[in-house]
Amino acid sequence: MTLKKHSWEISENDEHPAGKAMLYATGMSDKKMKQPFVGVASCGYESNPCNMHLNDFAGLIKASSQEYDLTGLVFNTIGISDGTTMGTLGMRYSLVSREIIADSIESFIIGHSFDGCVSVAGCDKNMPGALMGMIRTDRPSILVYGGTIASGNYKGEKLNIVSAFEAFGKRVNGNISDEDYDGVMRNACPGKGACGGMYTANTMSSAIEAMGMSLPYSSSYPANSPEKLRECREVNKYMRILLEKDIKPSDIITKKSIENAVTVAIALGGSTNAVMHIIAIARTAGVEFNIEDFKAINAKTPMLGDFKPSGKFMMEDLHEQGGVPAFMKYMLQNGFLHGDCMTVTGQTLEENLKDIEPVTVSMVNVIHPLENPIKATGHLCILDGNLAPEGAVAKITGKEGSSFTGPAHVFDSEQEANDAIRDHKVQKGEVLVIRNIGPKGGPGMPEMLKPTSMIIGAGLGSDVALITDGRFSGGTHGFVVGHVTPEAWSGGPIGLVKNGDIITIDADGLKLSVAVSDEELAERKKSWKQKEMPELQGTLKKYNKLVSTASEGCVTDKF
Repeated sequence: MTLKKHSWEISENDEHPAGKAMLYATGMSDKKMKQPFVGVASCGYESNPCNMHLNDFAGLIKASSQEYDLTGLVFNTIGISDGTTMGTLGMRYSLVSREIIADSIESFIIGHSFDGCVSVAGCDKNMPGALMGMIRTDRPSILVYGGTIASGNYKGEKLNIVSAFEAFGKRVNGNISDEDYDGVMRNACPGKGACGGMYTANTMSSAIEAMGMSLPYSSSYPANSPEKLRECREVNKYMRILLEKDIKPSDIITKKSIENAVTVAIALGGSTNAVMHIIAIARTAGVEFNIEDFKAINAKTPMLGDFKPSGKFMMEDLHEQGGVPAFMKYMLQNGFLHGDCMTVTGQTLEENLKDIEPVTVSMVNVIHPLENPIKATGHLCILDGNLAPEGAVAKITGKEGSSFTGPAHVFDSEQEANDAIRDHKVQKGEVLVIRNIGPKGGPGMPEMLKPTSMIIGAGLGSDVALITDGRFSGGTHGFVVGHVTPEAWSGGPIGLVKNGDIITIDADGLKLSVAVSDEELAERKKSWKQKEMPELQGTLKKYNKLVSTASEGCVTDKF
């Protein structure tokens, strides 16, 4: 069987001389022309720690391809740094970048007739975007995670990127000196790698490994570790196996492997963004999996990972205790995972974990025992109610309590909310409502890490709740609800709330409600006006027209 199922057309087809001429022009040897072509898609760029090393990894993968008689060819796609753009207009492009990455990988791999793809991704939207692009091509594919960052340190305090955001809240409240504020910023991120807690990057890398689309340990090897370099050198060994066995994403991503991904994301205490990303991945793969499926798994999966932002540990700590494979072995032994799912090693999940020792669990360890979980059921609560008829997502670890009721304090933009928190205009007991920042209304559904971090830094974390039709960073903690659907821009009930309306967040009953009758909401709807956005152009204008709801994964190919 030829392994050049696609690349023969441009490298061996005598009726297509231009393709061969252009390849020869690049200096390609006859040997390389005869080998399978593997695209190495890098999300690398220089301006953030999550991505600054990915081009180096891509170069290493390309160089090692020759050891396995493969021809690796590097190309680039984009990335948008959530940490850099948080609280700015640039954050509107973060979720949008997921679709651009998927579109570009699909376009390049098929456009250049490549036989397979290795994607090197490092930040929140990189990984689901890269995976969605590889799913669309349905050619042998592997995702390589750029790895987690090491923790920072300032005056003996362990730091991460959220420390910088929370330091701003402390500064506003007069609880930190200018010198220490500067010290936190300079030391929060000590070098390369994605945000180190169980934020969205580490959540999605863990979920994708559990799904079978990255090699064992890819999600927990630190960016600066020798193990990560070894992974980059060895990935072509497995790409060769995938090509020889013709194992494609459609053979790996199934209902059961999606369930594995969700289970691991919940048990580790992962980000709310996992809900929309995994639903989007499932939709792209043609797997029937929706927000109700997520809700069902959350109801039966305990939260075991004591990770930041609400816990104590970082991904580097799990790495030292056996990494994600050791955690998955523990979950598999206890019946929480499907062991018969195929993976990119060419073996099943159970076969990958056969010789791995399960993680050591304890009440003071990174992973708590199933008998004494941090939370008996999952923390990614799917809510509905008269404020979210089509769903909302809350990250409730149990440390915040299980319910919150208070008067609404309404803001029609993130900046309004940030200004109010900064100027001490937010009162204890309030439910902050930040709206018109959903997928269409943002556009781009920006993350609200800045206001939530300001709330924590100002010492209001246990006294204030926040709901939004936007989303949250994996670094957010506190009593918060995002992804409220329908969004305000589309006429959802969140757009009809007024200051002083009593809002209740009930994590036990899984309800998000406002104490306003249906009749009153209908009356308010008569005078509601859609937010105008005449300044929209290009990317955001297209996204506003095409994007689906948060409960549908914010995909842009629904139609």
